Amino acid sequence: MKKLFVAIATALPLAASAGGFSLSSPDVGPKAPIANKFVFKGFGCEGENVSPALAWQNAPKGTKSFALTAYDPDAPTGSGWWHWLMIDIPADASALAQGAGDPAAGKAPKEARQMRTDFGATGWGGPCPPKGDKPHRYIFTLHALKVDKLEVPADASAALVGFMIHASEIGKAGFTARYGR
Repeated sequence: MKKLFVAIATALPLAASAGGFSLSSPDVGPKAPIANKFVFKGFGCEGENVSPALAWQNAPKGTKSFALTAYDPDAPTGSGWWHWLMIDIPADASALAQGAGDPAAGKAPKEARQMRTDFGATGWGGPCPPKGDKPHRYIFTLHALKVDKLEVPADASAALVGFMIHASEIGKAGFTARYGR
């Protein structure tokens, strides 16, 4: 019983601080399929591979930075597919411009780091599920962190980045979009 109480007491501050924290996008969301502009160009897909604009509000008190992830749990890999990982987004940021997922575009906050995705490169890699597969879910999550920077090497795997995100998380917000071909 004591362990259960400790677990509940530990979870309560996280839930309370996360109240109202939200992530949205004018470009993608749960109501319509992802447009071709945001789809990957390669692997048989002919999209433009532009990252969607994102905005957030009501970050938990104590947020020192943010990390953004976009993940497809339906990819036929046995472990899903990481489409975007951006870390060290400053706490005073409240949005990412469309195209911020292109490291060469200079649209992301200068302190932010784009990490290697499952495409093997940094930055946004749009949806590209196998042809004829059911539409896949793309889970966009913004993590509020209690640290200014995540201590991970530039070539860290998505699993290591995810581990470090979860170790420092004080709240999260997200939404799920869908795409099939």
